[in-house]
Amino acid sequence: MDELNELNPAKKYISWQTLFLMALCTVIGLDDIMYNFQNQGMSVIFSWIVMVIFYVFPYSLMVGQLGSVFNKEGGGLSSWVRGTDGEFLGYFTAWTYWAASIPYAVDSANEIIVDIGWALTGSEKFQDKIPNSLFAILTFVTFIVFIIVEHHFSNSMEFLSTIGGGLMVLMTILFVVLAFCGLAKSGGHMATTNFTWKSIFPKFDWHYFSTIAMLIYAMNGCELVGPYVTKMKKPKDDFPKAMVTLAIMTAFLTIFGSFALGIYFNANHMPNDLKMNGAYYAFKMIGHQYGIGDFLLYFWAWTSVFFNCALLAVLLDAMTRMLISDTGDRYMPEFLRKKDKNGLPINGYVLTVSLAAFIMILGIFLPDMNDIFNWLLNLNGIVSPGVTCWIFYSFMRIRKNSKKYPSEYVFIKNDKVAYGVGFALLIVTAAATIMGVTPQDVAQGSSIWWYELIINIVSVVVLIGLGAILPGIRKRELEYGIAFTKNQWIWMGILIIGSIILDIYIGGLKHLPLRGAYIAVEATIALIITWLIGRRKPVQN
Repeated sequence: MDELNELNPAKKYISWQTLFLMALCTVIGLDDIMYNFQNQGMSVIFSWIVMVIFYVFPYSLMVGQLGSVFNKEGGGLSSWVRGTDGEFLGYFTAWTYWAASIPYAVDSANEIIVDIGWALTGSEKFQDKIPNSLFAILTFVTFIVFIIVEHHFSNSMEFLSTIGGGLMVLMTILFVVLAFCGLAKSGGHMATTNFTWKSIFPKFDWHYFSTIAMLIYAMNGCELVGPYVTKMKKPKDDFPKAMVTLAIMTAFLTIFGSFALGIYFNANHMPNDLKMNGAYYAFKMIGHQYGIGDFLLYFWAWTSVFFNCALLAVLLDAMTRMLISDTGDRYMPEFLRKKDKNGLPINGYVLTVSLAAFIMILGIFLPDMNDIFNWLLNLNGIVSPGVTCWIFYSFMRIRKNSKKYPSEYVFIKNDKVAYGVGFALLIVTAAATIMGVTPQDVAQGSSIWWYELIINIVSVVVLIGLGAILPGIRKRELEYGIAFTKNQWIWMGILIIGSIILDIYIGGLKHLPLRGAYIAVEATIALIITWLIGRRKPVQN
């Protein structure tokens, strides 16, 4: 307890109830339930039960011990890996964690556009009027706007996102309660016909196993509360209370929330745009059932706008700062760590926007907004669980040598059993990540299915592979004093930005045959020229 008092000299403790609410906001919401309902139908109820018992509960308690072991480093994921395996792996963990946030940030920007459309029109019809190129440009503009105003609103946005997260949880609970009251009001009528208890048992085929990654994506995130373990008065007792309560509430929301969706949507014939618009459809039906019109629809729309705007601002700020400040100067180029007069890593923001634009270009060839939205979710279901593997890896490392890594809170006293549990979750998560590469919302074997499979692989390779290039750039800085001259930066910037703009324009020309080939050729030429410019020795005046 002496170490805890040193870390918390003011003795301002966090109650287990507060920690539970903080974790709940990061773990589950109505959208998460909606996504997996479309993937698995009513059988998702079985999946939620298994995941809560065998995944959420041990995963949360492992995070508690990791946060307790590395409390002096702040409990961040990269510091956990750095503490067990050294600086380089810590850097690479930070990079992969940041890279995984890119699709999440793009998805949040897309959701802002969808939310504003619903909030202003009260209908999904506006989506038919927005071509893919305009959707990509609007998303790109959203990024730029949030970066411009970031230094004015970053602190308040973080506070507002907490409120928005609370509203999301409140709306999810409200949806479940109103749905079951509506079921009783309608005399037990459900949109899902021929529902029996056998309906909740899935068919264990490739499609089912390839959707497990999305379940993990929906349920991960509690590592964000890991640093707060040391701020609890009695972590040995209070942290398990918070995590058990988290598991119980997660089970309640996911199981009963999925059943509630079956009340309003036929699980055997679901709308193709359920992931993007399902929550709006649901609140519209509930509002009309209770005689309050579209009030709940608009309330949800503005809640979602409020939440996603704050979330995007915090993502752009927190993730970029974490990458730049938490990886040290050995592998991270100096130009990325450079800050402006407001203390913001502006070049880090530029890199974030550039990769976001790259992701948007890949999705521009899909048929419509709904396909782009679903594909981005699929991509999140690949990269996010992949990063979660680091948590189980770190837990295995500290339990392999528990005397070297003492902690105030311990999950499973027996080291061998604890190691085995961590290893099992690592294997399950890694397998789900690999199988999640399979596209989910298009006909298997179709041209779109193959295209999504290719861009899933390309996205992961580029996002992770760039992390291996940056140490090389840092090496140039150490060797020559600077990585590139001003002229090199200017010409490389013109080539990259110009290529992105041209690719977006060509991608929007649906009447142009083989436009994918034109973009591939153009991008390859631009990359070769950029590489030729960048490889030259930077001669300083």
